Amino acid sequence: MKNIQALADDIHPGTYVHIIALDEDPSQDRAATFKGNVSDQVSKVCEELAKHPILSTAPAIDAIGISQGGQFLRAYVERCNWPQVRSLVTIGSQHNGISDFDVCRPTDWLCKGAMALLRLGTWSHAVQSTVVPAQYYRDPATEDAYNKYLENSHFLADINNERELKNEKYKANLSKLTNFVMWMFEDDELVKPKESSWFEEVNGTEVIPLRARELYREDWLGLRELDRNGGLRFRSAPGTHLENLPELMNETITNYCGPWRRTFESEMEDSVDRLELV
Repeated sequence: MKNIQALADDIHPGTYVHIIALDEDPSQDRAATFKGNVSDQVSKVCEELAKHPILSTAPAIDAIGISQGGQFLRAYVERCNWPQVRSLVTIGSQHNGISDFDVCRPTDWLCKGAMALLRLGTWSHAVQSTVVPAQYYRDPATEDAYNKYLENSHFLADINNERELKNEKYKANLSKLTNFVMWMFEDDELVKPKESSWFEEVNGTEVIPLRARELYREDWLGLRELDRNGGLRFRSAPGTHLENLPELMNETITNYCGPWRRTFESEMEDSVDRLELV
């Protein structure tokens, strides 16, 4: 993370960088990536940033979320957004959830413990309240499986506005972004399915692009409006999960962060597809 601070200052001199941590103890901070209530964690970040002596006075901030941090920062934008985010960049994130769980390293007992709980009772209140990956698990394989998700998900079903009662605040806040950049890794072995990084729906062998989904067409989250304004940006990177991260961070900070008054080119590469679907 210190390298990111140095990189940002090198590209945009004078940039203030704040690293979000859920605990001052590095081991406890890592534990929070597996154990905890995600909504409580997001609320904690909301309070921290709203009180921050520098960030709270900024006209806007740029936010970069890596892996699951991407959907958690999106939740910050939807639920709080003060200080307001200008560019939200997510790298290898699970916006449409995961339908399978990670394979843990042989000696990663924290990961193994979390995965064991997941397999025992993904939809139980106890697991949904305390096991982080369970809170963005989503299985659309059958109608019954999807209904269980809608009924029991403590996090993802809410921030994706998938339930019948929509939260208009989420849509209003997300559509205020200038840029929403979503990086997907072409050979991602941890995000299952990898297309989740782009909000795409995968059911068996069928892949439904975001712009063909009800979530986009009915604009549950403001993504269609953001797309119309040229701020929704799909990016792919070669390699496995978080491979070549320094290069991606360099490109991200160069293109989507920086001084308050900088301007950004509208995303027009796929304007034909966008106009057909909007």
